[in-house]
Amino acid sequence: MSELRIRGLQKSFDGHPVLHGIDLSVERGTLLALLGPSGSGKTTLLRLLCGFERADGGSVEIDGRLVAGDNLHLPSEQRRIGYVPQEGALFPHLSVADNIVFGLPRAQRRARHRVAELLELVGLPPEFATRAPQQLSGGQQQRVALARALAPTPTLVMLDEPFSSLDAALRLETRQAVASALAATGATAVLVTHDQSEALSLGHEVAVLWHGKLIQTATPETLYRRPVTRDLASFIGEAVLLPGIVTQDRVRCELGDLPLSGAVGNGPVDVMVRPEQIRLLRADEAVTNGVAPHEAVVRDVIFQGQDAAVALQLQSGTQTLLRARVPGYLTPKPGERVRLAVDGEVTAYPQK
Repeated sequence: MSELRIRGLQKSFDGHPVLHGIDLSVERGTLLALLGPSGSGKTTLLRLLCGFERADGGSVEIDGRLVAGDNLHLPSEQRRIGYVPQEGALFPHLSVADNIVFGLPRAQRRARHRVAELLELVGLPPEFATRAPQQLSGGQQQRVALARALAPTPTLVMLDEPFSSLDAALRLETRQAVASALAATGATAVLVTHDQSEALSLGHEVAVLWHGKLIQTATPETLYRRPVTRDLASFIGEAVLLPGIVTQDRVRCELGDLPLSGAVGNGPVDVMVRPEQIRLLRADEAVTNGVAPHEAVVRDVIFQGQDAAVALQLQSGTQTLLRARVPGYLTPKPGERVRLAVDGEVTAYPQK
């Protein structure tokens, strides 16, 4: 498989800029999740990479080969990119096998080249080769679409929100099958998604598009723990934001004197705490980091089985409301008085 290099990529529609000078590198064998809210430019970037649209500026290299640049725009069929659309887009009048080999040379189509191998790769039994697409579930159809994309041995695989139409259980199962198939081939892939959990669970790296700009590219863990902006912190999962004051490598806020995850200049900040960092203490439990526990009253509980979202009102200072996430078996009752502490480092953003 190949590496992808994007430099200064720009695109406008009817005079309205959609992408503003995108720079991005995807190393060989990496699954990059391209994440962003609706309207951020994800689909436009995918279409530029696939050759469906012509860029207004910048360049795209795939495995050292320039496919888009000044006065250059290679058509899609010359870029050796495998493409998996949202709905799979299988041909209903063709069998599964004929769908898989559709893009291959005629001799390979006739020989059903690698059909059994590709079906096994995406976790489907060989007897599915003779079935019609409409005889398969949505998740099975998406796996066939991936097999079709991998059949020509592409240099790069592009996945355009391939799980968005599936129900929750089927989505998880299909994600795992697709990730395993890509890993088995050593594929370089770009997954376009607006689903944060999908990006964090599948991507080796996650790149975030925000209003047409690439604002952060990082490992899933780094992105979740140290998002570069307040807005991104709230987009990547839930975030509790509190005012605070930084002194050296610590920040003081209503939840105590807390360690910082990165360097921030001294002064007023907004402190970002993830709800799962707010731990409810047992009556006899001591705090190990030396920070005094805080008293709070449980105002609301949303039980979700394995965990629960707990709305808490602090009983000191400004009576701040915040939300914690606790294991389901430790769920408190509304009206209960609890003590709480914060685990781990927090992130801070200078106040504007």
